[in-house]
Amino acid sequence: MEQHRTRPAQHGPRRETAPRPPGPRPPVPPQAGRAAGGGVPRPARPAGAPQRRPAPPPTARRLPGPRLTGLGAGLFCGLLMLALGLLSEALFGTASQTVYGVLFLPVCVLTALWLREGDLLTAPIVVPIAFAVGLVPIADEGGGGTSGGLMGMVTGLATQAGWLYGGTLVAGVIVIVRRVRRVRMINRRIARSRPARG
Repeated sequence: MEQHRTRPAQHGPRRETAPRPPGPRPPVPPQAGRAAGGGVPRPARPAGAPQRRPAPPPTARRLPGPRLTGLGAGLFCGLLMLALGLLSEALFGTASQTVYGVLFLPVCVLTALWLREGDLLTAPIVVPIAFAVGLVPIADEGGGGTSGGLMGMVTGLATQAGWLYGGTLVAGVIVIVRRVRRVRMINRRIARSRPARG
């Protein structure tokens, strides 16, 4: 007895494929070939995942200025002026006092700028002391010995008084400006922190 083979019934509409037109196949772009299997496909991103934004270009960070205490400012200014006095004497000889006075001005500016807020009032005090310390190597010793050195210091301070007063004035002006800006900033913060009256 013969049994006829029956094919299993297929559910749903039958798919019909359209015949491929004759001729050469169109070239496949490289990106489509990678996605189709020519390369490693990228994993699909979930619908709720946040998109990555490009990183912003690196910006130049402002270097924080050093904040010196009153003692630190005195040491910094005194040692720097002593080194400048020795350098001026070695390089310029008789004209060293004028060069030393010119170099004293930027040292005063740096000292006043690098002091921390709580020690601002020490700048006009340490600057003249540092000027006198740096004047020791370039003071003209008249008769030699201790008395000659003291007389040379007094003469140097008298002849270079303009530079001394000028540097001290510059440091004082910078200190006042910084102090005023600090007080204004504190007042703004206090005003912002107060609740608005209805």
